[in-house]
Amino acid sequence: MAGTLLAPLSGSPLERLVQVAMERGYTAQGEMFSVTDMGRLAQEALGCQAEVLYGGLGGPNRDHVLQHLVAGHPLLIPYDEDFNHEPCQRKGHKAHWAVSAGVLLGVQGMPSLGYDEDPELPGLFHPAPGTPRQPPSLPEEGSPGAVYLLAKQGKSWHYQLWDYDQVRASNLQLTDFSPSRAADGREYVVPVGGLRAGLCGQALLLRPRDSGH
Repeated sequence: MAGTLLAPLSGSPLERLVQVAMERGYTAQGEMFSVTDMGRLAQEALGCQAEVLYGGLGGPNRDHVLQHLVAGHPLLIPYDEDFNHEPCQRKGHKAHWAVSAGVLLGVQGMPSLGYDEDPELPGLFHPAPGTPRQPPSLPEEGSPGAVYLLAKQGKSWHYQLWDYDQVRASNLQLTDFSPSRAADGREYVVPVGGLRAGLCGQALLLRPRDSGH
């Protein structure tokens, strides 16, 4: 999912990623309960840079995440998935991965030069391809409805707009391994410390190997 965003013409097939993950001991069934292991897998299989983010998506990490997305780089986020793929809070029982490929920012004024207004939706602006531009001003934390992630659950075909604070809250409460998984008789790879150590409050920022950051 993120591989096609980093290198659209040479994305690694899912089967290859799972094979590498199993060979490295990161997974047994295709599950990934460690952001650190996911980062190692991305570096090896996708040939990209991978930065593990700790401490949640809020606070000082918020601007770092938004600037990463504004620059056009993908973000991998563990979260609890609701029936409609959107974030929910189930203490990690519905833990899945999402990829965010962009961000929708609610700003007070017209964007600076380097942005084109959408021809069908007045007031919606896109970065103009190949045009130098200033990064947009980021809405203050706590501004309701001001930031949405363009994201999708890992195996979904469709992107959705998710409220940033809902994603942040879902990511921060991944603490418990699903009882149904624990009782299904299958083997899973769970890091020492469980989901709290492997997923809770963590995310993965991916960049092309030649990125200047």
